[in-house]
Amino acid sequence: MAMRPPVPVPTLSRRAKLVIGAIAVLLVLFTVIGTLTNVYVDYLWFAETHYTEVFWTELQTRVLLFAVAGVATGGLTALAIHLAYRHRPTFRPMSLEQQNLERYRQSLEPRRGVVLTAVAVVLGLFAGFTAQGSWQTWLTFRNGTSFGRTDPQFGLDLSFFVFDYPFYRLALGFGFAIVLLALIGSLLTHYVFGGLRLQTPGQKLTPAARVQLSVLLGLFVALKAVAYWLDRYGLVYSTRGEVFTGASYTDVNALLAPKTILMFVAAVCAVAFFANIAVRNFLLPAAALVLLLVSSLVIGVAYPAIVQQFIVKPSADQKEAPYIQRAITSTLAAYDLSKIEYVDYAQQATGTTVDTGAALAALRNDTQTIPNARLLDPNVLADTFTARQQIRNVYGFNKKLDIDRYTIDGKTRDYVVAARELNSAGLSDNQSTWINRHTVYTHGNGFVAAPANEVVAGQQGGEPNFTTRDLPTVGDIKVTQPRIYYGELMSDYSVVGAPKGSTAREFDQPEGGSGNGQISNTYTGKGGVSIGSFFRQLTFAIYYRERNFLLSGAVNDASKVLYVRDPRQRVEKAAPFLQVDGDPYPAVIGGRVQWILDGYTTSESYPYAEQMQLGTAATDALTGTGTTALPNDTFNYIRNSVKATVDAYDGTVTLYAWDEQDPVLKTYMKAFPGVIKPKSAMSGELISHVRYPEDMFKVQRDILTRYHVSNPVDFYHQSDRWQVSADPTEGTATNQDQPPYYILAQRPGDTQASYQLTSALNAFQRDNLSAFISASSAPETYGQIQVLRLPGNTPYRGPRQVQNAFQSNNQVRPDLTLFNSSSSKAVFGNLLTLPIGNAGLLYVEPLYVRGSGENSFPLLQKVLVNYGDKIGYANTLAQALDQVFGAGAGQSATDSGGSPATGGSSPAPTTTAPSTSSPNGGSGASSNPAMNQAVSDINDALAALAAAQKSGDFAGIGKAEADLQKAVSAYQSAQRSGAASASKPAATATPTG
Repeated sequence: MAMRPPVPVPTLSRRAKLVIGAIAVLLVLFTVIGTLTNVYVDYLWFAETHYTEVFWTELQTRVLLFAVAGVATGGLTALAIHLAYRHRPTFRPMSLEQQNLERYRQSLEPRRGVVLTAVAVVLGLFAGFTAQGSWQTWLTFRNGTSFGRTDPQFGLDLSFFVFDYPFYRLALGFGFAIVLLALIGSLLTHYVFGGLRLQTPGQKLTPAARVQLSVLLGLFVALKAVAYWLDRYGLVYSTRGEVFTGASYTDVNALLAPKTILMFVAAVCAVAFFANIAVRNFLLPAAALVLLLVSSLVIGVAYPAIVQQFIVKPSADQKEAPYIQRAITSTLAAYDLSKIEYVDYAQQATGTTVDTGAALAALRNDTQTIPNARLLDPNVLADTFTARQQIRNVYGFNKKLDIDRYTIDGKTRDYVVAARELNSAGLSDNQSTWINRHTVYTHGNGFVAAPANEVVAGQQGGEPNFTTRDLPTVGDIKVTQPRIYYGELMSDYSVVGAPKGSTAREFDQPEGGSGNGQISNTYTGKGGVSIGSFFRQLTFAIYYRERNFLLSGAVNDASKVLYVRDPRQRVEKAAPFLQVDGDPYPAVIGGRVQWILDGYTTSESYPYAEQMQLGTAATDALTGTGTTALPNDTFNYIRNSVKATVDAYDGTVTLYAWDEQDPVLKTYMKAFPGVIKPKSAMSGELISHVRYPEDMFKVQRDILTRYHVSNPVDFYHQSDRWQVSADPTEGTATNQDQPPYYILAQRPGDTQASYQLTSALNAFQRDNLSAFISASSAPETYGQIQVLRLPGNTPYRGPRQVQNAFQSNNQVRPDLTLFNSSSSKAVFGNLLTLPIGNAGLLYVEPLYVRGSGENSFPLLQKVLVNYGDKIGYANTLAQALDQVFGAGAGQSATDSGGSPATGGSSPAPTTTAPSTSSPNGGSGASSNPAMNQAVSDINDALAALAAAQKSGDFAGIGKAEADLQKAVSAYQSAQRSGAASASKPAATATPTG
């Protein structure tokens, strides 16, 4: 048969080649310049913050991995292809198959060097980019630190699983990839150049092809033997147990030994392939390969499945018990929950009965919790802070304010705090020129704080009492450097600095008095990157694609650029091995505003511990509203190992080793020496402001919903599972978790109040309360977690049930109708759960009202209190407590030197109707006729008010409210007269319907 003539190869004209070459050179040039500019600007930031150790270590590690993986993958694959080509047969049998391949050979032959180089480069780049992303895996492998604990199955230190095992898996994966790519490249080359003849009669493989393919297949199977060896240790991450993580009964008794056997079978199979080099017969390796496949199916798949189905499942709770115990112990250790204090909390107030006597005694003994009950919700009041303390449109506050505590005149109190930051989004059109945005409006100014348990009474009723405020900043928290150049709202860069003697151009604050002028300022801090030279100006002009760096007179020899100004981003950049909590908070330390952040070390390789998704576990109803969601990375080990600060004026980032016993932190400290300071370097003032981090607490409470059960059989049955309550203030339309709350409260059994992070936990898929968890932020007890466990045989009200009781209460409901009108809206604040000694849990919730106007803001109007089946609803916390527990109970809200926890005055106050419960808890009338008449008048007024509201009769509403106030006054007078000493205190029973 005549051979087909070769297909002519199309060629390009000389001009086309020049144009394509020029375009390619320009593209490469722009790419290189852009990349080098980004790297250089990055380096300048690290040099400015004195974290070049991080920059160089990360860069060198990435380059090393890129080079090794790229050269190994691209080079070895290219070598295999080259060897296949070099040993191609000189003569090929004539066949249709070979004739069809001839044109491809003729096309490739003149360009084989280019094609081979292209294949090597492309594969090398792909492998290099993939490998360099695992730079932390390599660093932790090289610098691994012993945990001092061994796993219960293999007796190996846990560092093998956390640091070594991931690297071995990474290396093995690249080994498989290289061999597989080399095998594919060799097969294609042998096929194209005649070494492999699939459709040609006679010998299918040339000797050279047989040798090369045998070697590559032998290497692949040898790597599989290594994989079987590693699979043995990988059983500690097994999920076969369904309700727990780690090696199960089947894994240990029916899979561990087979994995070892399969390792040896794979090794024999590899030897068989290598032997084929000399034996020259694929029968032996084929038989060995069949043996491996059959063995893997029989003893690696079928046998474990039979054991699981017929031995384990019929009595899984008993068979799996010792392995579940391993999982419980390891999971609690991995999430830093090994030292939980469980308290069986026999609450006095259940859903149906109330022992107000015991509760009242506990209230009077607990002089810390109620006086510090927080009525200001930092998640609600951002608009109020803006309306009252913004000063100018260029300033702003974060959507979520923060809670911190300060000791003033010897008294420690909660404060709602915020930094008055620069808000570039608030600039008007004529303020948004490049000069204004980047050189004039460069910073915020001031620190604002208000006690969390009080508001202003009078005409401005319901507003926070700003004890630290205004410009310049004045108040009880002394701020010597109030300027905020680094903050959560600052996403843009600023150009600051000017030669000595020049006119200041940065807007600092408005002038006092009646003038409309401004006070200007020139930045003198040590933060920022100098751009005095032309080269630096050109660099940043390229980086930001902004010619004003070269043309504007605002850029001078003394200029600096401030960039990466968000505190969280600065810490993430300085310590890329940390996960940073999503809610930084400002604190005044030594007169300067410092952002405090929490850094977590994590791992996904802790043996026997349940894996979670970090972003999902740390998400609640407020995530994304003034806070940052964590990345949804898989993990099963976490420690709050680092406390970090960022100076709001000069941007200094300081990292402190908070958990100095954390092996993961020790490993990174070896990899980055000198980057993290010891805990002893923290000042006492700074330590007094650290708090237990929210994101870690949310992860831990999620774990505790399952792992509070220590008995493995009970754990398997999942009969005592808890869950985080959905946020009751978000309504029934959302199932997002209720956020945890910081409170200053006295734990049961303690003698002093402590600053703590708390959360209520419900029974699984029920709204009944099962537990109350708190984590201490006090320096002397930091990190101690206490869980109050409620009896499981009594239905205690959970947050959503309490919220429903509030909203359906016949005294609250009319006010909600009034507040939710065309001109206003009711806003429920945080529903706090407060332990009152050993008497039970008290719920406290502020109720705000905000107008519907564009610049409206919420004001505190009412306070709701729940204890058992009693509800208090009044203008102040003290009055609400009196309604629930009796006259004088509210005094606890003002005792212990604390400021009164008050609510704002309502224009038309609605007071809770008195209960007609008898002293023994039954229903009956009081023996005081005046009080009975007052109660009757109150009920009549309430009925009239409801009818008037339903019909829209505003005159009737006004008359009913006046009658109601008159009846309430009559009741209070009768109560004070003492004529009804046996009558129950004012309270409202929760409606049943």
